[in-house]
Amino acid sequence: QVQLVESGGGLVQPGGSLRLSCAASGFTLDWHAIGWFRQAPGKEREGVSCISSGDGSTYYADSVKGRFSISRDTARNTVWLQMNNLNPEDTAIYYCAAPPADYYCSDGIPLWTHDFQTWGQGTQVTVSS
Repeated sequence: QVQLVESGGGLVQPGGSLRLSCAASGFTLDWHAIGWFRQAPGKEREGVSCISSGDGSTYYADSVKGRFSISRDTARNTVWLQMNNLNPEDTAIYYCAAPPADYYCSDGIPLWTHDFQTWGQGTQVTVSS
């Protein structure tokens, strides 16, 4: 069974950090990229970051560049999203998602939800004082 499970969300003060995890099962990250999306109340789901299989190329949305960092461990079939210097605008439910095996994450090429076929259940991130 193909499955993604996110963890690591929570409540953090502005300027704080969180690390989200995305554990994959039923398929291997050796062949699949993983993307992170987020959805704030009343807003559309937006792509935040992505890491490719193979060379591990990455993508970051402009709103998170320099603050968020994506990484992976193919042996553990897990992807992490390190989020630093968080601000209230980062408050959202964060989802990880997997696209088909031929998807490649490129800097400057935004993520679209319709390109991703497997989704986790999401984890809430709240940035508030």
